[in-house]
Amino acid sequence: MSKQTDIQKKGTKKAGKIRMIKLAPYIFTAPFVIYFLLFFIYPITDTIKTSMSQQVGFAPPKFSGFANYKLLIDDYFIMATQNSAIYTFFTCLILIPLPLLLAVLLDSKFVVRSELFKSALFIPALTSVVMAGLFFKYAFSSNPNALMNAFVGVFGIPPQGWLEKRTTTWIVLVLFCVWKWLGVNIVYYLSALQMVSKDLYEAAMIDGATAWERFIHITVPGVKPTIIYVLTISIYGGFSMFAEAFTLFNSARTPGDIGATIVSYIYAQGFNRNNFGIASAAGIVLLAGVLIINIIQLRITDPVGKNND
Repeated sequence: MSKQTDIQKKGTKKAGKIRMIKLAPYIFTAPFVIYFLLFFIYPITDTIKTSMSQQVGFAPPKFSGFANYKLLIDDYFIMATQNSAIYTFFTCLILIPLPLLLAVLLDSKFVVRSELFKSALFIPALTSVVMAGLFFKYAFSSNPNALMNAFVGVFGIPPQGWLEKRTTTWIVLVLFCVWKWLGVNIVYYLSALQMVSKDLYEAAMIDGATAWERFIHITVPGVKPTIIYVLTISIYGGFSMFAEAFTLFNSARTPGDIGATIVSYIYAQGFNRNNFGIASAAGIVLLAGVLIINIIQLRITDPVGKNND
């Protein structure tokens, strides 16, 4: 009897261990699944529901179909979309190649005390967007004694109303973005450069390849996945820009909507006009637009090399 009892106990323990082994993956993935459902799937589904309803303030929503999406086709939303697209284009145009070139330079033997430069370039990323925005606001103000007007005055250029014209406003915003995120992208590229084999550079030098040829044929292909990653997050960051423009103008609405973005449009509709239906519709359009753009760029850049198979 004792032997039979021991066998039963061992069988029970073994069955319990097998059950725990089967449950282990679900237990470890449960926090992510719960987080994903609560903070991603639920907000999206609720926003889609709200976007198809008439909801002003905290009044009960009334189903309105695609009426809110039709109301998006106005001058304000079109201007905001154009501004976001322009901002994203120019920030990507600068923040993709420039940090790579600087990272290659900092990783070379020609820069002495490169750690000092790396730290200095990364400091802006640690600065609050609001504090940095206030600095840019006063540095680029129309006051003749403002920093930038004093600088251009040295060259005989009269004081400018930097934040009063659409073109100069977006120059300021692009400079703000480059100043803040340049160091972060440099860190990404520096990490990627450590994975590129030094033997390739030595072999290329023996074959007589110039520095530019080594950069184009070894460095760029070696850090291609990081370039695609930086491009992807830059597209998302460009279209989701809000705090920078809000800080410069102290409002989601700007004179002539020169600083309007899609996110500021969402903020203005939702919190200034209490029209959560239109705000939600704009949010869904923004999500769909960014997804489509990133899917297209991922197909073109081919990060996993499918087009080579």
